[in-house]
Amino acid sequence: MIPHNKDEESWGLSLDCVPHSHGPVQGWEERVSWRVCYNGATREVNRMRYVLLLRGINVGGKNKVVMSELKELLKREGFSDVDSYINSGNLFFASDESVENIVLKVEKVLEENYEFSIPFGLLSKEEYLEEMAGLPEWWKDDFARKDILFFSRGTDVSEVIRFVEESEFYNERVYIGKCAVFWAKIDEAEFQKTTYHKKILKQPFYKTITIRNGKTFDKIAEILQTEKPL
Repeated sequence: MIPHNKDEESWGLSLDCVPHSHGPVQGWEERVSWRVCYNGATREVNRMRYVLLLRGINVGGKNKVVMSELKELLKREGFSDVDSYINSGNLFFASDESVENIVLKVEKVLEENYEFSIPFGLLSKEEYLEEMAGLPEWWKDDFARKDILFFSRGTDVSEVIRFVEESEFYNERVYIGKCAVFWAKIDEAEFQKTTYHKKILKQPFYKTITIRNGKTFDKIAEILQTEKPL
């Protein structure tokens, strides 16, 4: 569903990606500049809860990041109520600084303490839960796999949208939200035929996105919904 104008509260792009479906998306490029979650944000905010999603750490023994050590580093930068969920780089913290300052501090921590690049996605609690609430009804159905591709500061979002627009899909359904692409695969036996399996890793933007499966996405939302208010 595409809204008629960018002021509508509910919007997104949902594609019915049955075998070999394809079709251009009209009027999407004009929305790129205002839809990115935090790029260029400089406003001062009240104390807010954030979700930090790191890319490509602790995978197959490579790019090791000890969560307890990283949490301590974030605390030293002035973030409070720092916590994490599992070892794949899902962190939570609170701050009353501007989003731009938060991003700069996170970049500083990662660059100064790790010898490898760590792209990351950053969403406020409200952004994350709004993203979840805005998902199309079909996302609740049972699928063989669900993956959420979160945009990072280095992601060319227009490139991602263009890839989705121009792709042919096979037993897949795709929804583009404000901060991520939601990609469902219908049949496990047909997974290797999907565009997700065959083409995503070859795209230039792949190294900038950070991916979570459906269960992790839901668990993070549950944590945000049940934790005590700040």
